[in-house]
Amino acid sequence: MSKPVIISSDSTCDLSPELRSRYQIQIVPLTITLGESSFLDGESFTPDDMYARFRKDGTLPKTSAPSVQNFLDFFQSYVDQGYEIVHFDISAELSGSYNAARLAADELTGVYVIDSTMLSTGIGLLAIEAAECRDRGMSAFDIAVHVSDLRQKVSTSFVLDSLEFMWKGGRCTGVTAFGANLLKIKPGLEMRAGKLEVYKKYRGKIEHVYRQYITERLSGKKIRPGHIFITESGEVDPAVLADLEALVKDLSGCEEVHHTVAGCTVSSHCGPKTLGVLFIEQ
Repeated sequence: MSKPVIISSDSTCDLSPELRSRYQIQIVPLTITLGESSFLDGESFTPDDMYARFRKDGTLPKTSAPSVQNFLDFFQSYVDQGYEIVHFDISAELSGSYNAARLAADELTGVYVIDSTMLSTGIGLLAIEAAECRDRGMSAFDIAVHVSDLRQKVSTSFVLDSLEFMWKGGRCTGVTAFGANLLKIKPGLEMRAGKLEVYKKYRGKIEHVYRQYITERLSGKKIRPGHIFITESGEVDPAVLADLEALVKDLSGCEEVHHTVAGCTVSSHCGPKTLGVLFIEQ
């Protein structure tokens, strides 16, 4: 008889407290450092706090992965209770979180660490799938194999209102950011082989770009009907969000359209009014 299974993820999965509770997904938070102060991502520092500080003095936080010891303590607590664990991390191309978790798991048995090759609710989709498999009685090993195969079918993308935060965070040059802002370009980014890459440059008001982006991402796609996410980084007009949720529901046919706000780890790189639609293809 297989052991009971814990599903966990680092905090970059951007699942809401309601979804984490509903699917019993445990979280290992990254650390947000701002000056001399440190906060746990998703627990004591929000994107709104971050934007307020940035507009006050131009300061952006730094993010750091949990240490090997953090992961070891977390995993050990469940292993000692007789559980096996399937754990997800942000793409290893973007953070050291996966490598730290893998090194910790090497010290134990029955801990399966998955490089999601994704970020944000692209990870969350895999974690929910793993939780649903657990609830159907699958073993940790079988869940790990299944979700590893499923990664290639996850569509993770976003459209940005501005490149200012990516420039400030060292992810693009000032010339690139200036040129994009001057031309009112809204970059469309998607995860490819674990890296976040520009796939299209939209133009126009961001509210119009959202609709164009969503329509292009969903039209003609065979989407798994269970879950789809609209994930944004804050400051998107609620009326616009309501309109976009109706559009996503109409185009995707998904049973549940989840709206989530990204944590500080993701939002610190993309800035306010970033929005993505994330789903799993059939």
